[in-house]
Amino acid sequence: MPGSPRVSGNSVESLVLHATDNQVRRITLNRPEALNAITPDQRERIITLLAEASADPDVRAVVLTGTGRGFCTGADLRGGAGGPSAAGERRAGEQVGGERVGGERRAGEQVGGERVGADRVPGDVARTIRLGAQRLIAAVLDCEKPVIAAVNGTAAGLGAHLAFACDLVLAAESARFIEVFVRRGLVPDGGGAYLLPRLIGPQRAKELMFFGDALSAADAERLGLVNRVLRDDELDKTAREWAERLATGPTRALALTKQLVNASLDTDRATAFAAEAAAQEINMTTEDAREGVASFVERRSAEFRGR
Repeated sequence: MPGSPRVSGNSVESLVLHATDNQVRRITLNRPEALNAITPDQRERIITLLAEASADPDVRAVVLTGTGRGFCTGADLRGGAGGPSAAGERRAGEQVGGERVGGERRAGEQVGGERVGADRVPGDVARTIRLGAQRLIAAVLDCEKPVIAAVNGTAAGLGAHLAFACDLVLAAESARFIEVFVRRGLVPDGGGAYLLPRLIGPQRAKELMFFGDALSAADAERLGLVNRVLRDDELDKTAREWAERLATGPTRALALTKQLVNASLDTDRATAFAAEAAAQEINMTTEDAREGVASFVERRSAEFRGR
């Protein structure tokens, strides 16, 4: 849980780095030796940081990235409470992105209060996914500030879905995306079957999920999963530029726009139109909306303050 739990001998704060500069909150997964597979403690820390970013008026955009060669290779069984998630967890000795990750787990062994293997009882898996991977994806989707994924390397399983849940996705040329679930005989979780069809349509989503092939950054851009593919040495610079540009925008209008777009594929036209009108009604009460209108009338550039 949020606070100061310890994971694999390191504080969770050192494994999820964060800093705020120019009103941009940067969240960095920092377990490069594990290709940034997420422990339960890390997951809770990310959820907390996103919630804090939503509530903090001095944070107006978020960048999510990783260190080393992996953006995030899913949920990690090895350390911390909360138990395993089927959403891309690293099994014993499994090869992911060319790396062997994870330790041995025996059937029935307790991992963070959850049973692994044959001794699970009905409800364990669904509860673990609902309270774990799905909460993480929801935290990104529900964040009231725009979230940019700067995908620096392999994004697999839950890690791929973490990127796809972001509002904008920048990928290094070396990045790749893998729907690894089918390789283990698993159903995609962590929001994958919700996100992918909405991003690229059901047939393309099934192709990725049925075969589990690695998708290059260029192919991900072609399919519409990635906004831009950049040279590896340009990724950080571009992510900062995009985030700082968003941080100077009308923050509340962006939050309402995010909500409208995210809800649009789940509703009918009449409901969507009503939500749009209501959002504009709310938005017109903000200082930024008044500034935007005044700047248009006065023929000058708007100076939004996020209020």
